[in-house]
Amino acid sequence: MLIFGIVNATPDSFSGEGLAQRAAPFSLADWAGAGADVLDLGAESTRPGAEDVPAATEWDRLAPVLAALPPPEKRAFQVSIDTRKPAIFEKAAAFGAQIWNDVSALRGDPDSPAIAAAMGCDVVLMHMQGAPADMQTAPAYDDVVAEVIGFLQERCAIAESAGVRPDRLWVDPGIGFGKTLAHNLALLRALPRIRVETGKRVLVGASRKRFIASVVPSEPRERLGGSIAAHLMAASRGANIIRAHDVADTVQALRVS
Repeated sequence: MLIFGIVNATPDSFSGEGLAQRAAPFSLADWAGAGADVLDLGAESTRPGAEDVPAATEWDRLAPVLAALPPPEKRAFQVSIDTRKPAIFEKAAAFGAQIWNDVSALRGDPDSPAIAAAMGCDVVLMHMQGAPADMQTAPAYDDVVAEVIGFLQERCAIAESAGVRPDRLWVDPGIGFGKTLAHNLALLRALPRIRVETGKRVLVGASRKRFIASVVPSEPRERLGGSIAAHLMAASRGANIIRAHDVADTVQALRVS
């Protein structure tokens, strides 16, 4: 089990904790010291309703965070970049980033699959219906599990045909990305099927997401219990990677369970 610690270098993160809003400087201990195996750095919000961010703005937010990290040879963690733009990942790779976490599943640029292959990085392919600006307007599926699996299989095939090694690909069903509460719960229940039918390692990120408030009304910072419950369910059903804001609490819960 790997833990991705979320590092938001944005002023408009849905969770309300973007680095741009922090008074204190970036602290490595907040994430890696709490038990994160991977720091997942993002500089473009993909919350529901979010608009696209220009590449120059995204890089201006991300570069100082990368520069604050120890050199790659002194890190006890890996670095993932949460971006839809291949140019951003290419720049981040110069700072030692090894994982490209793409919510668009390499659809953000026609050259994304070929660039991922050339970089030799691990790639997380996530399912999203629509785009962040409109994905939660009226999400609808005939069979959410079958459709998500079919999409992930197709994107894996496209990446592999471009030269990405099969063992470099991970999949993410995209909890909260163009899904209702019922869709999210169906996907969490279906994680064993997703893992078997895609043949890939599965990442689940349910941390502080809005579907928790559909069960128990709450603001993002009040959803620790719901986040841990969802992540424990995911782990028990075969998820390989958990992506979380509250790293120390999530690590403790997973270890005890």
